[in-house]
Amino acid sequence: MSSLNTSNLHPKEFILIGFPGMESYQTWISIPFCAMYVLAIVANVLIIYIIKVNHNLHNPMYVLLATLSLVDLALCSLALQILKIFWFNQRAIAFEACLFQMFCVHFFSSLESSILAIMAYDRYVAIYNPLRYMSILSYKFLAQVFLSLLLRDLILIGLLPTFASRLPFCSSNVIQHCYCDHMGIAKLACTDISLNSSLGLLAISCIFGLDVMFIIFSYVLILRSVLKVGSNNALRKALNTCGSHLFVILYFYTTLLFSLLVYRTGMKVLPEIHIMLAVLYLLVPPVLNPLVYAVRTKEIRQAQIDTLYMKNMHKPD
Repeated sequence: MSSLNTSNLHPKEFILIGFPGMESYQTWISIPFCAMYVLAIVANVLIIYIIKVNHNLHNPMYVLLATLSLVDLALCSLALQILKIFWFNQRAIAFEACLFQMFCVHFFSSLESSILAIMAYDRYVAIYNPLRYMSILSYKFLAQVFLSLLLRDLILIGLLPTFASRLPFCSSNVIQHCYCDHMGIAKLACTDISLNSSLGLLAISCIFGLDVMFIIFSYVLILRSVLKVGSNNALRKALNTCGSHLFVILYFYTTLLFSLLVYRTGMKVLPEIHIMLAVLYLLVPPVLNPLVYAVRTKEIRQAQIDTLYMKNMHKPD
């Protein structure tokens, strides 16, 4: 028996189906998605600009916030593929481009998770030991932690497209989704995908699982520190600061968990609901993060007012 050349079993392109059964409504569906995309771009660019031009915001907390905004810009920009489907009916995507998009979706999601974990630790240090905040969270320490997590995410997420590219696809090339993701591609393969599934589970456990555990641990320590003080004012201030952060974190990881359960347990969920949540997973955090982490932060609001005031002062009469 002659051996098959697996390169011949790779499709030249995949077809992204979008929202199955809702093709006639996709133009209308695209309007809120486009509005969220524009809002995310404007809000995150504004935060980066404000932090850059205001030297009093050059401390670890706001550097982390600016880094989160950069990742959010990359994450929400992946929604352009979805808008191309809705507006121009461009459903075809080259095989290599699909793998690259898959890597970007999972890599930037994991990077966002890593930054949220560092920010949780930042809040803990700020509340537990404010006098030593700058010495504990030095720029050198932050750079080392961030680069370590970046390397972790890069290696683990990089395995997914590498192994997916080796799968043979000898039947359908239609992906029941708006964008390329790991299990959506792997399930089209005409071979055993247990290795790919295990790699995906390993990446999820080592990245999102560890980050969630660290975030929970940090917030438990924050709560314990505040309760030790025994001040109602301190408790109210901590809940006001951390409560909104926890809302964003819960949304981010809940949608991730939902998608994971649908793919891996065979949950019977309408495809429209699954795809809708997957799209919102790309767009909602980049919209919410500026609102929660920036607009609710007094220093950012004041810096924005100062920036606008200085611009008006320099306008020619």
